[in-house]
Amino acid sequence: MVLKIGSSGPPVTALQERLQQRGFDPGDINGQFNASTDSAVRAFQESVGLQVDGQAGPNTIAGLEMPSVTSNVTVDLVVPMFPETPRVNIQFHLPFVLKALLESELADKSMVLMALGTIRAETASFQPIDEFVSTFNTSPGGQPFDKYDNRHDLGNQGRPDGALFKGRGFVQLTGRANYQRIGAAISMGDQLVQNPDLANDPEIAAKLLAAFLKSNDDRIRDALQADDLATARKLVNGGSHGLADFRDALQRGRDLIPDNVQVQTA
Repeated sequence: MVLKIGSSGPPVTALQERLQQRGFDPGDINGQFNASTDSAVRAFQESVGLQVDGQAGPNTIAGLEMPSVTSNVTVDLVVPMFPETPRVNIQFHLPFVLKALLESELADKSMVLMALGTIRAETASFQPIDEFVSTFNTSPGGQPFDKYDNRHDLGNQGRPDGALFKGRGFVQLTGRANYQRIGAAISMGDQLVQNPDLANDPEIAAKLLAAFLKSNDDRIRDALQADDLATARKLVNGGSHGLADFRDALQRGRDLIPDNVQVQTA
């Protein structure tokens, strides 16, 4: 749902209330998306580095509900791990990632580095995204993601499963079975299968990343302890795609992320 000029009803009332709580004056709380609400949305979007269009879409709504996280893993420390990434993307999404790691009992240096390295390898822009069409997932002249359609190892059941369950999110969750399995780990199995695009919601994407890492927690820790970054990467990706970026992020992060990671939510 995208709320904009002309929208009305309870969702707009909730939006106006949240804007007011965050210090952005939407005018009267009346359930009518008018010029005052538009101005408040634009002011909020500008304050957090979102596209300023006055429309309250998924990212704007997620931003208004952004978790209040206090941590010594700061934006300033993470930025050097992502040399090609806009700072605003890290500023916006890092709180969601840290909160999800904390809730999954993964908020220690090793797993924070693993999460950040995974994001660098999978979605270097530090935002949840759709997988791109490539020769790895699409046959010459074929429908996008047709190579995934009958991948039984991914739990796909034929067209259009390839496109429906393409890679999404911070971890590029792929395949019907993974959407069901990792979705179930965050109590969203059926919902995620029915609406796969939810995997790109910032809060959900962060929870999926944490749940995926949690599912291989012990093996990932063993690989990191042995400095076997190729194995650590393979436990997430299934291969070596993105290994150079993953390795670079971890090597940078080891000197940046504090040994005693502290994450707290309000």
